[in-house]
Amino acid sequence: MDLITLDFETFYDKDFSLGKMTTEAYVRDPRFEVIGVGVKFNDSETEWASGTHKQLQKYLQSFPFKTAMALCHNTMFDGAILNWRFGICPRVYTDTVCIARAVNGTESSASLAALSKKYGIGVKGKEVLQALGKRRADFTPQELSTYGDYCINDVDLTYKLFNIMGKGFPRDELRLIDTTLRMFVEPTLTLDDALLTAHLEDIKVRKGKLLEDAGITDRKELMSNPKFAKLLKGFGVEPPTKISPTTDKRTFAFAKNDEEFKALLDHDDDRVQSLVAARLGSKSTLEETRTQRFINISERGLLPVPVRYYAAHTGRWGGDDKINLQNLPSRGANGKKLKCSILAPVGCSLIDCDSSQIEARVLAWLAGQDDLVEQFANGEDVYKYMASSIYGVPVDEVSGAQRFVGKTTILGAGYGMGAAKFQFQLAGMGVDMPLKEARRIIQVYRSANGAINDLWTAANSTIEYMQRGDTLQFGREDVLRVEAKNNAIILPSGLSMFYHDLYAEAGERGPEYAYKTRRGPKRIYGGKVVENVCQAIARCIIGHQMLLIAKLYKVVLTVHDSIVVCVRDSEVDEARKYVELCMSQTPYWAEGLPITCESGTGKSYGECE
Repeated sequence: MDLITLDFETFYDKDFSLGKMTTEAYVRDPRFEVIGVGVKFNDSETEWASGTHKQLQKYLQSFPFKTAMALCHNTMFDGAILNWRFGICPRVYTDTVCIARAVNGTESSASLAALSKKYGIGVKGKEVLQALGKRRADFTPQELSTYGDYCINDVDLTYKLFNIMGKGFPRDELRLIDTTLRMFVEPTLTLDDALLTAHLEDIKVRKGKLLEDAGITDRKELMSNPKFAKLLKGFGVEPPTKISPTTDKRTFAFAKNDEEFKALLDHDDDRVQSLVAARLGSKSTLEETRTQRFINISERGLLPVPVRYYAAHTGRWGGDDKINLQNLPSRGANGKKLKCSILAPVGCSLIDCDSSQIEARVLAWLAGQDDLVEQFANGEDVYKYMASSIYGVPVDEVSGAQRFVGKTTILGAGYGMGAAKFQFQLAGMGVDMPLKEARRIIQVYRSANGAINDLWTAANSTIEYMQRGDTLQFGREDVLRVEAKNNAIILPSGLSMFYHDLYAEAGERGPEYAYKTRRGPKRIYGGKVVENVCQAIARCIIGHQMLLIAKLYKVVLTVHDSIVVCVRDSEVDEARKYVELCMSQTPYWAEGLPITCESGTGKSYGECE
């Protein structure tokens, strides 16, 4: 397959730039203009072309994109220009930004300048800074030639990076990069503008009524911690707390820098968002701003789905371009409005298939907790079995409330969670449990799952060995591989999960370990490693299944452990069976891991649940 490396240079100014706009809004804006493009066909000398839109289109059409792989550094941007502005769709897309995140870890910079320096292949120029506010017609011939040399250098650096980082890069991961990029650069989904407009108005009305019903006429009243805590509890939210550094006593964590409090800005209930936003002095909630962004996108065209490949430490996908489809609200009729506004095109439907209990299944399988694996394989209600052990009642007599505790235990206690955190987690779900009872339940779980306990211990020893530069394997044979020299765990995909600059320091109960991130040191221990590994393995499985599905149907979105495809109405039943078949398959390296899934269909994303 031919390789076409390219890079577009475009008009920008102080108000019109990617620093202030999303990629989608920038590329679709009427002010958009391509100054020129650098193109390298295979290993031939890179060319610079500048001209009118019609001239550039003719030039680009001279290359065999339909049978070639297009390579860019940030293909969401350049690929969108290629497709949306010039109507060109390559056979395959790839991206050195995506590859860099997978090869070097998400904590390392993936900028062209940083990568060029890291690999010693050259220096990225700064001529783009002189292009601020200049249209193509504003450049002198000499300035345009200099700008062309800058662009050619970027293309050559990108090509060199691909040859370095792409060497040995897993083939399936290249296919996943292509599938992920297509969600954005070749959009399929539409948006319901009328529904979004009504939803935005409803949010504003509800926000005003919320404060009025609470008897709040002044923001100062929201600054009363007890009153604010009571308001949160009224919506089923357990107020976050912390240990005060001045009094050394537990107090409410309502400061703008408290992570748990800030997380409530993204709560499923827009009323909770409104309270927190009002407390922080924000003029609008996340739900408002995201709904407005959806409306703006709908006015410009189809919905490009911005999903970031290898966004998380564990390799999972993440949100991008300021709309983050990975965490759309899903509770209640009002909370699902954004999901319901995402539509399949006319004559088509969406299928949303979700891998069931994937992390809990991976954990049991990886640890060799065979009784739990067998329960999963037999399709038994593992939550009821857990509740039966907790409450000492027959499985068929477990109540709904007891099953809920059993479910929370299975899904939460598998990574070494302690009683206090378990109690806090349940409180956030509206279950008030004494700490003594929480301790008992955690102990019941650990007594019943000895192999999982052993996995935590083995993972903790792995950290110790890795920090010393030695290796110690853990989990099932031939699933994971530890690479101590790089502080990494090699995953089944062939990619690495890094613990950069792992170090130890003395703690009250012995050595404590941490690794460096861009936000500062992050503590790591056996249970956390197991959590990371299980999430990473689940991602490897979802990736494998996504590629199977993509052979026949267009994948338009992935959220956590689910895959959404768009199919013609006439194919819904057949396609649904195929998608479920794919998402029930395990890769060759996961023999014995029982996997199952649930799916739904609808004309909108929200209807699929």
